[in-house]
Amino acid sequence: MKAWEVVIGIETHAQLATRSKIFSGSSTAFGAAANIHANAVDIALPGVLPVLNRSAVECAIRFGLAVGASIAARSVFARKNYFYPDLPKGYQISQYELPVVVGGSLLIQVGDSEKVVALTRAHLEEDAGKSLHEGLGQHFHGRSGIDLNRAGTPLLEIVTEPDLRSAAEAVAYARALHALVRWIGICDGNMQEGSFRCDANVSVRPVGQPHFGTRREIKNLNSFRFMQQAIDYEVQWQIATLEDGGCIEQATVLFDPDSGETRAMRSKEDAHDYRYFPDPDLPPLTIDRQWVDKIRSQLPELPAAQRDRLIADYGLSAYDAKVITGSLELAAYYETAVAVAGRSNAKACANWVMGDLAARLNKENREIAESPVSAHQIGGLVARIGDGTISTNIARKVFDALWSGAGSEADEIIAREGLQQISDSGSLDTMLDELLAANAAMVAEYRAGKEKAFNALVGQAMKATRGKANPQRVSDLLRKKLD
Repeated sequence: MKAWEVVIGIETHAQLATRSKIFSGSSTAFGAAANIHANAVDIALPGVLPVLNRSAVECAIRFGLAVGASIAARSVFARKNYFYPDLPKGYQISQYELPVVVGGSLLIQVGDSEKVVALTRAHLEEDAGKSLHEGLGQHFHGRSGIDLNRAGTPLLEIVTEPDLRSAAEAVAYARALHALVRWIGICDGNMQEGSFRCDANVSVRPVGQPHFGTRREIKNLNSFRFMQQAIDYEVQWQIATLEDGGCIEQATVLFDPDSGETRAMRSKEDAHDYRYFPDPDLPPLTIDRQWVDKIRSQLPELPAAQRDRLIADYGLSAYDAKVITGSLELAAYYETAVAVAGRSNAKACANWVMGDLAARLNKENREIAESPVSAHQIGGLVARIGDGTISTNIARKVFDALWSGAGSEADEIIAREGLQQISDSGSLDTMLDELLAANAAMVAEYRAGKEKAFNALVGQAMKATRGKANPQRVSDLLRKKLD
């Protein structure tokens, strides 16, 4: 049986977070009625001219700096010619030979392994409109409509080298890129609204073969789960086809989530099919170093740098630091909690943010920004565990009260409900003496060498104090009395 190697490259279209389109003043707001956000430039009326959106260029520069790429001092916009009903000009304004961002890389993690994925380029371009085939009303039954609200929406197309070797690696890359563009504020990452769409170029070749196999491009993957399923199916289909003596034809394919299969949509075009040439209506884009340096100074701390700092300054594990820096919002939440709880409680804050808080958010399908318990409240709660005011079990009751809005701060709930932990030896001594007298059988079992009896006695002590006793203090005093 021949062994096969999978080769994958990803092209991602990230919609840039600008208020207006890349070459016109039309709004980029999502959800408007069809063709509301389409002006004379967007619908290509004769005589109109494009004007480049400065904010879109700044987004591209931010991305290039974040991935360690080169920012071109001079780049050129080109016309990419093809004919679709939702492309009113008959061409798309894009970049080809001279893109604004060249090179760069992104670090991904798959399981316990890390891998650097090289980027080829990132270039600016405009989106096309959208063809509508359903939901047009009874008067348009059997017809299609064109919505040009998206026409001219600014995109940054980010292209990798063919460095990925499995669907798992492709998904890890897409997740890392999704997190990064949201982290630096250039894209909202809303995959349902089409703000972040991936195309996967997939091919297979016998292990050891130097040249690549023929690729097929899976278009418009708008969820990580669909990306995994689509690539897995496409790989198996290509291998089966080749092993049966067939050949792979270059094509663009779509993934059907209902059947879990890919199907060919059209033969795949090459660059020469689009007849690229410089757009005569747009002068070359020039970017000076002062502009780049200004944008560099405005970048937030990047995820990789923050991970290293959390490990060095807070003593977090690499895993904890990776989870916490999964999004800018989560990282900011955690840092605020630590600022309140104190650096000595940094690990405990991580446990609460990734544990109880994450579990409750997942259960109620909420994002971190929608948490009813603020970072300040979590920090205050962890601080009270750290100084011995309450136990972890009592803290969960306080957390529930905070979640339901039964108090504004942990201290308020602890005081109101009388939840302070009992650590005083004098208070615990009397209770433990009474407990041992009432449980002579358990005492005898412990002294006969049964450790489970000791755990049972600790449980009885915690029950007697309604969980308020300091478990470690109870354990120490109890062991001293018994021994």
